[in-house]
Amino acid sequence: MRKKFITSVSIIFILGLILFGCSKLNTKPAKYNPNKPIGEQLNYTLIGIEAGAGLMNTTQQALKEYPNLQKNHWQLMPSSTASMISTLDKSIKYKQPIVVLGWQPHWIFKKYKLKFLKDPKKVYGKSENITTITNKKMKNEKPGAFKLLQQFKWSPSNMSDVMMDVNNGIKPNIAAKRFIKKNPNLVKKWLKNIPNGHGQSVKLTYVAWDSEIASTNVVMELLKSKGYDASIYAMEVQPMWISVATGSADASLAAWLPNTSRTLFNQYKNKITIAGESLNGAKVGLVVPKYMKNINSIEDLNK
Repeated sequence: MRKKFITSVSIIFILGLILFGCSKLNTKPAKYNPNKPIGEQLNYTLIGIEAGAGLMNTTQQALKEYPNLQKNHWQLMPSSTASMISTLDKSIKYKQPIVVLGWQPHWIFKKYKLKFLKDPKKVYGKSENITTITNKKMKNEKPGAFKLLQQFKWSPSNMSDVMMDVNNGIKPNIAAKRFIKKNPNLVKKWLKNIPNGHGQSVKLTYVAWDSEIASTNVVMELLKSKGYDASIYAMEVQPMWISVATGSADASLAAWLPNTSRTLFNQYKNKITIAGESLNGAKVGLVVPKYMKNINSIEDLNK
């Protein structure tokens, strides 16, 4: 009898836990409250991306440059680009407060209503240029491919078209081919006076950010169209720089300058060649949804 009683109590306890859990799951997350300090709502946490990324380093510097952020113990949570976007998506769904590290061009600015926080201290700089770097030998040994890299320049809108296709489930190389087919005049400029590669190999490395997935795949397809044996390899940001500096890769279209990749550029600038800038006017910084109307500056995070 005692055993049956204990069993019954155990079952009731377990059912209670399940029901409690279900009630918790069915409770909608708290929405952004403009009348409550933003730090308290976010546990003083910024959502970051991959540890070691230049944008992460710049944000750590921002936490020092804005004294009140340091005073209130704001922290930067390392994550991944995919996890950051997933968290952003969920927060926007429930209109929760969130601050993430962001950059433009990126498809999230087409999908969501977002804004960069003003940066009065200019820690993130005014704008960034996405720069193409090559190893020291490429210009002489593979002049045709080098010239193509010099001539490859496009706009944030162009890049976003490819990024959106990839985000919608199209394979990156297919999205690149679609873009090339739809933009013959642009492609004509990129390929002007580019000789046939006759099977010469060209190895490109990149960081698997949406922007670099787009540009690297487009350039790979352009090189292939001119008869080059082009291949691409994704890696973390520092190994990417090392691959070009040591000559194990020919080039990369993933150098954000002058701010985001400043440390790596200073480290490897004597071992690489700058072929040119593939995109001007890129932007990086802290990003929030537009429904956070009273949070417009980094300094507002102390409200």
